[in-house]
Amino acid sequence: MRIHPTAIISSDAQIEDTVEIGPYCLIGPNVRIGKNTTIGSHVVVESHCDIGEGCRISPFCCIGGMPQDLKFKGEETRVIIGNFNTIREFVTINRATSADIRTTIIGDHNLLMAYCHVAHNCKLGNHIVMANAANLAGHIHIEDYAIIGGLTGVHQFSHIGAHCIIGGASAVNKDIPPYVMAAGNYAKLYGLNLTGLKRRCFGEATINALKEAYRLIFRSSLLLNDAIEKVKQEVADLPEVRHFVEFIKKSERGIAR
Repeated sequence: MRIHPTAIISSDAQIEDTVEIGPYCLIGPNVRIGKNTTIGSHVVVESHCDIGEGCRISPFCCIGGMPQDLKFKGEETRVIIGNFNTIREFVTINRATSADIRTTIIGDHNLLMAYCHVAHNCKLGNHIVMANAANLAGHIHIEDYAIIGGLTGVHQFSHIGAHCIIGGASAVNKDIPPYVMAAGNYAKLYGLNLTGLKRRCFGEATINALKEAYRLIFRSSLLLNDAIEKVKQEVADLPEVRHFVEFIKKSERGIAR
């Protein structure tokens, strides 16, 4: 193990041989760190954390701190971080409370830029980008390939759909459907994320079907339930269209319009 002599490592931390830990780090109890992960100087991994393989954690991050929730009474909960994530300077990732999933989860291949915050019980998928100082309150779920602009705040219990993009300095207080663009305070929808979809190699037929579904649900005069039924009847039955519709139907906070 390539561990700087000034780092303080708990005796029961499980650290793979190929892990690098920089100066003045603190690795607490009940922590597991996978092979080829690099941890920069002055990082604190407090406790009850699983960090996967090939992650890059920059200086001054704090991972596994207690949730900022007054209901937390010290129960044993965890942070689980997957593989090949890049976590930049001063990012904070809190442990969960005992509610719902009891875990704060970050998937694989995500980029969390400097000063981001991931609160308790959040669940992030894969290939997500959070730009500088994007902040997540508790119990937020983010699907794969979402992009959240810098200085954006997301309200607790919100869901962010796959392949969407949220502009910088936005305030998100409702669910953001997959495949769309959103921005503003409070965030509103501005059509499909066409550039992102093309970059992810979505086919023309899929994009056209999503366009029509978006038009019927958000730009027609139909009531929401009527619009959803019309999508089911008139728009091509593709997985992406089904996901778009089901996300909207299952929303508990309500959808940004």
